[in-house]
Amino acid sequence: MNPLFAPVLEQLDHIVLGKPAQTRLCLACLLARGHLLIEDVPGVGKTTLAHALACVLGLDFHRIQFTSDLLPADILGAAIYDRESGGFSFHAGPIFAQVILADEINRASPKAQSALLEAMEEGQVSIEGETRPLPEPFFVIATQNPSDQVGTFPLPESQLDRFLLRIRLGYPARSAERALLRGEDRRDLLRALRPVLAPAQFVEQQRRVRDVHVADPLLDYVQALIGASRDDARFAAGLSPRAGLGLLHAARAWAHLAGRDFTQPEDVRAVLPALVTHRLFPAVGVSAGDDDWAARILLQVPIP
Repeated sequence: MNPLFAPVLEQLDHIVLGKPAQTRLCLACLLARGHLLIEDVPGVGKTTLAHALACVLGLDFHRIQFTSDLLPADILGAAIYDRESGGFSFHAGPIFAQVILADEINRASPKAQSALLEAMEEGQVSIEGETRPLPEPFFVIATQNPSDQVGTFPLPESQLDRFLLRIRLGYPARSAERALLRGEDRRDLLRALRPVLAPAQFVEQQRRVRDVHVADPLLDYVQALIGASRDDARFAAGLSPRAGLGLLHAARAWAHLAGRDFTQPEDVRAVLPALVTHRLFPAVGVSAGDDDWAARILLQVPIP
């Protein structure tokens, strides 16, 4: 384990009990400069995890509660007439922060959801004909309720593809839930959290992730996994080039967390399930619950 991130993960695991694999995936996603989607039923700690990530990394944090009446201007900001100056002045929306929690993102209309597309892809927003850069680093951590719940709008494929990884927390194990019931209120623990890293340190670690070595045989492995998804008739469409790049970035980040300056097939296999679950959809006539898509691809491609 990279000694710089051991205390970060320790703090996260103290807040979100019994989910070490998920907290490590979250940290790898942010190290890889990706955006994170957390999907699960209400009450399992999605919002708590997002808030804890921002706190331990010392990043500026804004929460946007997505509702059916949310407008793009509520996210991005707007130009408002100033009577004293006789002109319009721009009032920034909550999008101008280093970490954005888009809480219950699929309860907003597609129009409001689309306000995040440019921000997530380009790190900037265009408002009133002017392009405005967002802070660095910039992450969107979105929580999503299951699509079969009342009052939800499905995220379009273009929006889903902006998220590098998607995870589920699930219910805690019995021992973890017991500790949760006996322990302190999570809100009190969040207020007591102190940054483990400075923002400048975290940005430097992101740069180092880019330098993690990827050998040609590993690139062959990544390409073979992408090709397997495109050749499988059970999928409506295979993984895109953007997904391939994301897989490589996430694998590098996973290796960096492990304290290595080179990637292994195990790094790719560790992040692949969280990368494909929101990108692969069954073809017409194929049941979505028939198979584990990631396991199916991994079985098709031998480890180099």
